[in-house]
Amino acid sequence: MTDEVHEADLDALFDQVPVLAGQPRTVEELSGGLTNRNLKVTTPDGVYVARSNRRDPALLGIDRAEESFNTRAAEAAGVGARYVDFRPDLGLLVIGFIEGRTFADADLRAPGQLARVAQACRQLHAGPRFINNFDMFTRQALYLRTCRERGFTIPADYEAYDADFHRIQTALAINPVEPVPCNNDLLAGNIVDDGQKLWLIDYEYSGNNDPFFELGNSWTECRLDDDHLAELVTAYVGHESPTLLARARLRAVTSRYGWSLWGFIQAAVSDDEFDFHAWGMERFDKAVADFRSPEFETWLDSAAS
Repeated sequence: MTDEVHEADLDALFDQVPVLAGQPRTVEELSGGLTNRNLKVTTPDGVYVARSNRRDPALLGIDRAEESFNTRAAEAAGVGARYVDFRPDLGLLVIGFIEGRTFADADLRAPGQLARVAQACRQLHAGPRFINNFDMFTRQALYLRTCRERGFTIPADYEAYDADFHRIQTALAINPVEPVPCNNDLLAGNIVDDGQKLWLIDYEYSGNNDPFFELGNSWTECRLDDDHLAELVTAYVGHESPTLLARARLRAVTSRYGWSLWGFIQAAVSDDEFDFHAWGMERFDKAVADFRSPEFETWLDSAAS
């Protein structure tokens, strides 16, 4: 047990959870989890992950009840970890532990892996609908309002790109896509390979959304190349589609522009050693490069065609 885990506090907490209570337990901290704390709990009856809040989740638009519902839906879709228990009174979600290898960005560059990711996404997207919707235009407005009201520092020229951001919204609305259950935070670290199939974990930001946000967001967060986005979209759709490729590319721009504010909010409120400001600036700078790119107009035209 690491020094960060307070054994007495955890014993009192876990004794209130039926599946964990009244039996020997070993507890390990799991890496990751910038907005939650993930603990691997091993008992004679099974291995679990207990997820608890690290700070006020509402500030980042996280609803733990929605996360719980969607976690259960992802399990039903066949790509999510087993749902075990949700205790809002304890701020605790308990799921089954998946034995496997957690992906790193480089894994998605290996031959054949993007096709596997696309298949896992299709399976999630075809599963039971989630309880809520997720839209980056709505989420970005929420984050921007939070920054304004609380005086959090954002780049001086952030709002100079508001018109371009909403040009994307207009272009995407011309050929609307039915929202499907999406993880919306499909980082490499949220993909687990058990040797036979891929599992998609962590549903903090999940909601019914444009599936091409899922693809574009994962592509940019995993730092893949342009050819990889084309490969991912083609594997997902089953054929080449310049219109849908442009849609995914524009969704990646919205991801960069919107999530950058997440980083600036975290920089203002978090006491972690992680450099959230640099994280936000990396995404903002990429979004600015997209808005200024000579290809930006082409992406808009192609997505609207």
